[in-house]
Amino acid sequence: MEKKFSLPQDGGLVLSGIPKDIVHRYEKIPTSIYETESEGVKYVADVVVKAINDHEASGVARPFALGLTTGRTPLGIYLELVERYKQGLVSFKNVEVFSLDEFYPIGAREIQSRNFRIHEDLLNHIDIKPENVHLINGNVPLEELQAYCAEYDRKARNIDLMVIGMGVQGQIGFNEPGSYIKSVTRMVQLTYESRKAQLNIFNGVENTPKLAITMGLNTVMSAKRIVLMAWGEDKANVIKKVVEDDATRLIPASLLQNHPAIEAVVDDPAADLLTVRKAPWLVGPCDWTPRLVRKAVLWLCSVVKKPILKLTYKDYIEHSLGELLDAVAMTYDDVNIKVFNDLQHTITGWPGGKPNADDSTRPVPSTPFPKRVVIFSPHPDDDVISMGGTFIRLAEQGHDVHVAYETSGNVAVHDDVVVQHMDTARELGFGDRVDEVRQIIASKKKGEPEPRALLDIKGAIRRAEARAAVRSFGLNADMNAHFLNLPFYETGGIKKGQRTDKDIEIITELLQQVKPHQVYLAGDLADPHGTHRVCTEAVLEALYRLKDAGEEWIKDCVVWLYRGAWMEWDIDMVDMAVPLSPDELIKKRHAIYRHLSQKDIVPFPGDDSREFWQRAEERTQNTARLYDLLGMAEYQAIEVFVKMNL
Repeated sequence: MEKKFSLPQDGGLVLSGIPKDIVHRYEKIPTSIYETESEGVKYVADVVVKAINDHEASGVARPFALGLTTGRTPLGIYLELVERYKQGLVSFKNVEVFSLDEFYPIGAREIQSRNFRIHEDLLNHIDIKPENVHLINGNVPLEELQAYCAEYDRKARNIDLMVIGMGVQGQIGFNEPGSYIKSVTRMVQLTYESRKAQLNIFNGVENTPKLAITMGLNTVMSAKRIVLMAWGEDKANVIKKVVEDDATRLIPASLLQNHPAIEAVVDDPAADLLTVRKAPWLVGPCDWTPRLVRKAVLWLCSVVKKPILKLTYKDYIEHSLGELLDAVAMTYDDVNIKVFNDLQHTITGWPGGKPNADDSTRPVPSTPFPKRVVIFSPHPDDDVISMGGTFIRLAEQGHDVHVAYETSGNVAVHDDVVVQHMDTARELGFGDRVDEVRQIIASKKKGEPEPRALLDIKGAIRRAEARAAVRSFGLNADMNAHFLNLPFYETGGIKKGQRTDKDIEIITELLQQVKPHQVYLAGDLADPHGTHRVCTEAVLEALYRLKDAGEEWIKDCVVWLYRGAWMEWDIDMVDMAVPLSPDELIKKRHAIYRHLSQKDIVPFPGDDSREFWQRAEERTQNTARLYDLLGMAEYQAIEVFVKMNL
C-alpha cells in the first residue's frame, strides 16, 4: 500500500465521549476532517456509491441525478469512483450527470474544456449512457445562449447529490465573489484572478477565455444534498471563512451554509485554521502532549501580544487554558520556561550536527560526522529558494551534500529565453541553430504538449542553472548534482502523468548509492496532485520500501521537511531552526540568481508577482521576527524544518 504524505497529529481534542454538537459548535457547515486527501476521497466515494445504490434499490424510475465539478479537487474522487465501478461495487447505467460550469467559447474536444476533462477523468471509464450525460456546452451560438441556459437550469433542478469543490476565493463553479444567492445558470465574465488561476492549462492568461457558463448559486442550492470538498493548505483560509464565519456574497461558498443537507469534507491541511484544529482547547478537553502545550502557549502569545516569559496566570485563565495548567500539573511560569527552552533548543547553526559537542538539547546529533545528505528538489531551483542558507551551512561545514533535482522543470522556461541562449551560443561561435529553434517554437499548437526537441533545450537550460548554483556553494556539480527527470513529469504539458514504480525506482537507486543520514524534502501540503507533493510522496515511498526491505542505513536516516517560497511552517511545528547571517542571506540570493530563466518572466508566477529571492527573504526574515517577538535572540533570517520519522 503506497503511503500518502501527511503530518502526524500530536495531541488535540479528545473526541471520545464528546457530543457531536460540541465538536462542531463553531461550524456553520458540519465538517469531516481526514488525515489525507485519499482518506477523504474514500469517504466521499462511499457517500456517492451508497446514494446511487440506495436510489437503485428504491425502485424509482428516474435516473439518479449527480452534479459534478472539474478542476484539481475532484480528481481523486473520480479515480476512486472508476475503481469502485471496475470492482463491481456500483453501476452508472441509471445515473445522469450534470456539470457545474464551462468556459465560453470552447469546444468539447479541446483539452482545456471542462467537458473534455470530465470525460477523460471519469465518464470514459464507466458504464453511463450517453443520453444521461448533461454537460454545459461551451459552443452554443451566442443568440441561442439565453434559451440554452434556461433549459439547462430547468433540467438541473432535480439533482440528488452535488459533489463540488471551490476556489481559493470561495468560488462555486464560476460564481465569482459578489454573486447573488438567487443566481441561476448564466453566462458570466471571468475576473482576472479566475483567469490567472487557469493560465497553466491555457499557456498564459492572454489565452484564457474571458467568459464562462455556470450553474447559479440558486441552482446549486436546489440539490437535495451537497458535499463540499477541499484538499490542501491553500484552501485552509477559505475553508475557515466558509465553515465558521458569517455568510457573505464576497465568499460565494459561504452562502451554502443555509442548505439543509450540506457537509464539508476536508483533509488535515485544509482544516488547519478551523477552531477544532487551530485552538482545540476552545472546543473541549484536550490530550496535552508537549507539542500541543507549545502550540497553545504560542497561540496565547499571539492573542495577548506578549513574549513567552511575560505570560501571566491571568492570561492563561482568561483564554481558556486553565485546563492546560491542571493537566500538566505545573505553574504558569514553569510552563512558560519549559516552552521557552523547548523553542530555543530548536535553534542551531549546525544543521548536520556540531562535532564534539553536547548534543542532548540540539535538534541534530553530533555523530556521525560528517554526514551524508541528500536534498531533494522538486524543480531545479527549490533547493536554493527554500533552504539555500541551510544548504550553504551543510556544504561549508564539511558534510557530503548531494542535491537531487526530481524534475526537469522544462515547461517553466519561456520561449524567448531559449532563443536568447541559442543566440548567445551563435555569438560565441559554438553553432547556429537559432532559425531551427525558432521554427520549432512556431510549430507549437495551443493546448498540445510542447515539441520534445524544444523541451530538451529548456531542460538543458535549467540543468545548467542548477549546476551553477551548486558550484557557487563550493561543490562539484558533476559529483553532487543529480538530475532524476522523473517520468511522471515528462508529459510535455502542464498536466502531469501518474506517479509509477519507475519514478520510485529512480529515487531508490540514488538513495542506495548515497545511503544518507539526512534527507531534506519539500513539505508543501497544498494541491495533493501538484508536482511538489507528488515528488515528496515518491521519495517517502522509496524510503518506506527500503525500510521494509531491512536496509540498515535507514535506521539512522532522518527526514527533514522544508517549505517553499510561498508558505512557512507554523512556529509550534518547528523542530529545527537554522539562523542565517546577512552574508549567508546574500549568498543564498546569489544562488537563486543563477536560475536566470526563472527571473522576471516566469511563465507561471502564481499569485505573487515578486521574484523568488524576494519571497524567500521575506519569508525567512518574518520567521526571524516571530522568534524575536517570542523572546528569542534576534537574527537576520531563519530557515525552519519539521522532522518526520519514518
